[in-house]
Amino acid sequence: MSFLNIKKDNLPTIWLNTAHFVNDIYTGMLNPIMPFISVKLGISMAVATIVLSMSHICASLLQPIFGFFADNILKRVFIFWGLLMTSIFISFAPAVHNIGLLILFIILGSLGSSLFHPQALGFSVRFAVVDAGRNMGMFIGLGTLGYSLGPIISAAITQFSGLEKMPFMCVLGVILALCMFKFVPKISALPTEKTHKKFLQAFKDILKNNRLRLLIVISILKSLVTTSSSILLPFLWKDMGKTPFYIGVVLFAFTFTGGIGSLISRTFEEKIGTDKIFYFSMISTLPLMIIFALTYKTMPVVSLAAYITMGLITMMATPVTMVLAQSVLPEYKSIIGGFINGFSWGVVAIIMTVVGFAAQAKGIIPVLLCITLIPAVTSVPIVKRLFAKETF
Repeated sequence: MSFLNIKKDNLPTIWLNTAHFVNDIYTGMLNPIMPFISVKLGISMAVATIVLSMSHICASLLQPIFGFFADNILKRVFIFWGLLMTSIFISFAPAVHNIGLLILFIILGSLGSSLFHPQALGFSVRFAVVDAGRNMGMFIGLGTLGYSLGPIISAAITQFSGLEKMPFMCVLGVILALCMFKFVPKISALPTEKTHKKFLQAFKDILKNNRLRLLIVISILKSLVTTSSSILLPFLWKDMGKTPFYIGVVLFAFTFTGGIGSLISRTFEEKIGTDKIFYFSMISTLPLMIIFALTYKTMPVVSLAAYITMGLITMMATPVTMVLAQSVLPEYKSIIGGFINGFSWGVVAIIMTVVGFAAQAKGIIPVLLCITLIPAVTSVPIVKRLFAKETF
């Protein structure tokens, strides 16, 4: 195959990766500016946490369901309309003046992201012309990099132009959605392993698989660390007098390094082994959070370095988790993508509705220390079970 043919074959993957990058810019925009939206609307940290949790629930928990239909319909409709909904409604949400509209716009925008992700994950594997693991690392890495840019973009607009200017952000997503519709091929024109199984049977096949259940648990634990810190710490920094742009930059650095972790995960996996990637990712967040807790008041540079490193390490296992999960039942690529990338985050979002009240009552730092303790303590029994022969 010539260089030109390879380049042409890679075009669908390039468009999908670009769309993932842009879609996740929008999904990352709300966390750093929510403390300032809450001041404008007169709502507490606990209520604001519930609103953000609703965003994660709608963006994540429904992904396995949309993944089922994506595997069966095999049309581009989900990636097209999903990106449109995300870009329009998330961009308009910060500019509203009552909590009812805020919740409505966040729900609609988050549902768009939930539509987009499972089908994009499934298409990414189907269109891959090289190592699927590296391609998945690139796909997830670029999505994470986009998610990292969301905070710094929204924070900059909030600080220098005001929340009312946020709706202009929708233009980028609308243009790219139109490009996706034109340049991503129709999957029906390609060989496919379309599943004809019923909805409940597909979910039963996935949830009764021991290995997939363990991978879903791992994904939930890692998502709990990243989500809780990304939602709660902006309130901590705001109380310390930090500006929206400062908070946006910190969240950008946290997620950006997470994207780098996704990009290099395949290389590290080849060097140290898959199981060690999981151990490293799950255990090391606890000492890093302890360092943050001890230094955020007196040595802010050290605390930020610990927090940013946590992003790199936590996300390093994400592509490995996805590829391993999709290899267990390859006929359900989009559904499994919805479970690992979506359902796990949705479960965490439900948990966060309680975490927000706990943080308001007991303090943000004690709650985050307890959260990072959970994956560290459970890592050994979970990973050992994951790679035991009887789980295959």
